Amino acid sequence: MRKLRYSINVALDGCCHHEAGVAPDAESMRWWAAEMGRADGLLFGRVTYGMMESVWRRPADGAWPGWMEAWQVPFAETIDRAKKYVVSGTLSDVDWNAELVRGDLEQAVRRLKQEPGEGLFVGGVTLPLALADRGLIDEYTFLVQPVLAGHGPTLLAGLRERIELELVDRHDFRSGVVGLRYRPAGRG
Repeated sequence: MRKLRYSINVALDGCCHHEAGVAPDAESMRWWAAEMGRADGLLFGRVTYGMMESVWRRPADGAWPGWMEAWQVPFAETIDRAKKYVVSGTLSDVDWNAELVRGDLEQAVRRLKQEPGEGLFVGGVTLPLALADRGLIDEYTFLVQPVLAGHGPTLLAGLRERIELELVDRHDFRSGVVGLRYRPAGRG
């Protein structure tokens, strides 16, 4: 059974807007490439899929854009080639190595988890809340940014029930970011 892993950047005040944290650097991009590399499928909602595709999809000519630094390329290549599953009731089709996930969310994700492989990665805000509410997330990884954002969407806002977690790993970045990996208590 594949594990479903949720990973996201979060400010100290719980804000998880993608521009609220510390700017990515070579160390954090290596970490994110490895994190996504632990999965053989990326599960995104419509908004996260669109945001990621607009930045990290390899252009048709095969050359990465001029704004991209060399240390960003391994992350770009990892996300570009990954299999993607997009949960959306409004999109009629997707590409970028992706397929639409429709119907009952819990049944669809349980089916994906039953497929052979290393694991699934989920990012974003809205979809992970729905997955956490259904007890489908096997691992939570938060890159805690040393900032107070003061605004924006907050981590798992509206969660119906408290989820007890146990710390399984910690990584301190030179930038002051702290990576914390948890699993739901009792799921050794």
